[in-house]
Amino acid sequence: MGTHYQGTKAETDALNAYIKLMRAAESVTARAHSVLPKEITLSQFGVLEALLHRGPLCQSELAGKLLKSGGNITLIVDNLEKAGFVTRERNEDDRRFITVSLTSKGRAFITDLFPKVAASITREFGALSPAEQF
Repeated sequence: MGTHYQGTKAETDALNAYIKLMRAAESVTARAHSVLPKEITLSQFGVLEALLHRGPLCQSELAGKLLKSGGNITLIVDNLEKAGFVTRERNEDDRRFITVSLTSKGRAFITDLFPKVAASITREFGALSPAEQF
């Protein structure tokens, strides 16, 4: 099902492409999410993955990398902290900056989980050629 908007051909083509892109993204995301344990959200996974591969990050950096608002990233990190996966430390020189780091529990959790999610996404995109993936 495409757009019902009665615009120009360029507009309806762009809107239809956007709808297809969003449906495809939602479909892949839902299947990737199915690999996650029930106690973790896709956003929480994103934070843990970023910290695993980038090291400790300021909450504002996490928000930018994950395209989340500051308030939303605070809630995500709150929940990860309650679960014992991350810790937060305020910068002594500028208390506005809070650095988030993995705990040993969080590192073990994401180190075990990440290959499963990566394999799931790799399977999903296996239907595309390397050129189509690029």
